[in-house]
Amino acid sequence: MGICDRRCEGWDLKMRRSRERLAQQLIDQMRAQIESGKLKEGDQLPTEPQLEATFGVSRTVVREAIADLRSAGYVRPIQGKGVFVSNPSAQKAFSLTPIEIRSIPETLELLEFRMATEGEAAAIAAYRRTAEQEAAIRAANRKMAQMIEDGAPTVEADYEFHMAIAAATNNRFYVDVLRHFGPRSIPRGQFPTLPEAHDRAYLEKVHAEHVEILEAIADQEPERARQAMRAHLLASQRRYRKLAEQR
Repeated sequence: MGICDRRCEGWDLKMRRSRERLAQQLIDQMRAQIESGKLKEGDQLPTEPQLEATFGVSRTVVREAIADLRSAGYVRPIQGKGVFVSNPSAQKAFSLTPIEIRSIPETLELLEFRMATEGEAAAIAAYRRTAEQEAAIRAANRKMAQMIEDGAPTVEADYEFHMAIAAATNNRFYVDVLRHFGPRSIPRGQFPTLPEAHDRAYLEKVHAEHVEILEAIADQEPERARQAMRAHLLASQRRYRKLAEQR
């Protein structure tokens, strides 16, 4: 890897971390407005372009912040109308089943393990993948997009995407490990009671994270692929840690 490649990868990482900080700042400001009553239940949020202009951030940052606020129960999208403020306490309105509650610690452990293994798998796939293997990753990604569009279950397509990346390492142990866990490695499949398991906005955010991983692998940028996969799994881990804190 040349000096330019290392500099570019370092710049990508800095940009990603900067985006995450900006998204968190936007989340904190909007949550404060909701909790203080400045934004009341039923109020419609400004449009994405308006939020971009008001807070001086990119559309990606706005979308990440809205997705986080939605998963925390602060806002809810209404198709064709926009995003509206919810009752913050509504996030506890659902009840997990006893089996789901018992699954939380195992889910967190599995995500921790996957960050270590799949982050490296994505990096290896970025420089080893063949054209056919890249096509398989793309096909799995398109399948998930179609499932979201159709309102169909996405767990299998999500799993196929991660399996295709494991196969692209050309190292059978990565495939064996992921195959051992099977589709249950996709957390939302273990928590059907969670509203986000069927929420289109949330699933589109997951798909967008997949696209970042795919593009890094296609561009043969190992460090970028590693960080994109890590960010994807870390976002999931944060969601289930919040869930554990609420129990």
